[in-house]
Amino acid sequence: MTGVVIVAHAPLASSLLSCATHIFGELPGVVAYDAQSDLDPDQLCREVLARIESAEGEGGVLVLTDVVGATPANQTGRAARAAARRGAAVTVLSGVNVPMLLRTLPYRHLSLDDLAQRALAGGTQGILRIDGEPEES
Repeated sequence: MTGVVIVAHAPLASSLLSCATHIFGELPGVVAYDAQSDLDPDQLCREVLARIESAEGEGGVLVLTDVVGATPANQTGRAARAAARRGAAVTVLSGVNVPMLLRTLPYRHLSLDDLAQRALAGGTQGILRIDGEPEES
């Protein structure tokens, strides 16, 4: 089973995990890390690396982060590279949202690459304008 780590600006990561557990129940191998704004980037990297190591399953780890270019995503990238140097299979995707999680978590038995593709599809396909055409009166 592939592990999943959610890394985002506080309190988004734990909120996303809470939403997911509301829908799916207990999710072993899925952890959240809320990046505090005042945390030293090196410490953030170490803490994310620890979460990656704790979530690592047979299929590796898929890490979902919020905003590309922001400190949590940047330090997550560093942590993923450090984990990879230690032999872990890690993929990092940015732009985490609820549809991405819902398309990811039930399919953790898939390969890391297939799971990443499913997550990307869920994240992008879950963003739609739904107000449609104005209703006739």
